[in-house]
Amino acid sequence: MVITGLESILNEFPAKLKGKNIGILCHAPSVTRDYIHISEIFFRRKDCKLAALFGPQHGIHGQTQDNMIEWQSQRHPVYNIPIYSLYGKYRKPTPEMLNGIDIFLIDLQDVGARLYTYIWTVKLCMEACTEAGIPVWLFDRPNPISRLPFDGPVLKKEYFTFVGGASIPLCHRMTIGEMAIWIKEKYYPLCDLNVVRMKNWNRTLLFSDTGLPWVLPSPNIPTVQTALVYPGTVLIEALNLSEGRGTTIPFELFGAPFIDPEKLKWNLDAQHIKGCVFRPHNFIPTFHKFCGELCYGLQIHITDIDLFKPVCTALEIFAAIIETSKPDALRFKLPPYEYENNLMPFDILSGDSGMRESLISRNNIKAEKERWANEIEEFRKEFQQISVYTE
Repeated sequence: MVITGLESILNEFPAKLKGKNIGILCHAPSVTRDYIHISEIFFRRKDCKLAALFGPQHGIHGQTQDNMIEWQSQRHPVYNIPIYSLYGKYRKPTPEMLNGIDIFLIDLQDVGARLYTYIWTVKLCMEACTEAGIPVWLFDRPNPISRLPFDGPVLKKEYFTFVGGASIPLCHRMTIGEMAIWIKEKYYPLCDLNVVRMKNWNRTLLFSDTGLPWVLPSPNIPTVQTALVYPGTVLIEALNLSEGRGTTIPFELFGAPFIDPEKLKWNLDAQHIKGCVFRPHNFIPTFHKFCGELCYGLQIHITDIDLFKPVCTALEIFAAIIETSKPDALRFKLPPYEYENNLMPFDILSGDSGMRESLISRNNIKAEKERWANEIEEFRKEFQQISVYTE
């Protein structure tokens, strides 16, 4: 049974937290295995004081459905403390928000894809707390897709945005605690960071093996199965395709009115992509892209998690759509995207312009995958220096 960082400190409450005013960055999955939320736990404690709550994208209760739907700070109706939005007017805590806070706690469930914004909210909180001289305590949680291999381009510094702020692969295998350690080492060495590690967790565990409950980390990651395909199909956000938002299985479904699903399936089957199969499945999104329109598409079914590479698979999908559709049917969306007004959305999601340019020029995508492999090998050497969990 895996013990999360939150559960570890409840078994033996750290002396350094006692008597302190506590601020907590959290969201809906910030719960114990019996579903008690971290805010309730700290509100009830008598040996420290809950002073403020902070929430990332999608709101502290997971209430905002889509990207770029900001939410507003408010006051907690029961605890009578401020709840500060870090996905709105501010994404970095202001000195006023941190005023009176002695310790800043973080308990967030990440999904294992570099472009998921929660870790970049953590980075901004680490920056603000370093400037204010406030210690940061992060309660670690599993990377639910750490069983998957490293995959995708390593993010280049010139493409750093709110959907990526460190040079790591798209599918990175790190826990949110390890990513915080990486951020401290690379960017904020003076940050007083304390990562409370998990117990009994290793990188080869499936989330179903942890004994922990799955609580939606965001509205369109309803299941662990969604999280497994997400690092690849999330790139569809930057294309004129539906990534299945507005259906009950977002990111597992993809399609558009202009796709020929039979031709597309035949093309993909011919590539002998390992670890998954494709099945034609048409759908009508109830919101988001192509709302109310019939989309012709496919569903990804993972058949072997140890062979499946989500980003490589997505590259094959996009190349196959180009091959089986009318010329210029597949298009890359233009900025703005996630607070970035100049760089191409696909580039900041994938890590650089290489993947997009490879698709546009219809170059051999094998060479693109080899480029990623070389970048990942360099990352792996650095990652071994900060890794805190076994394989």
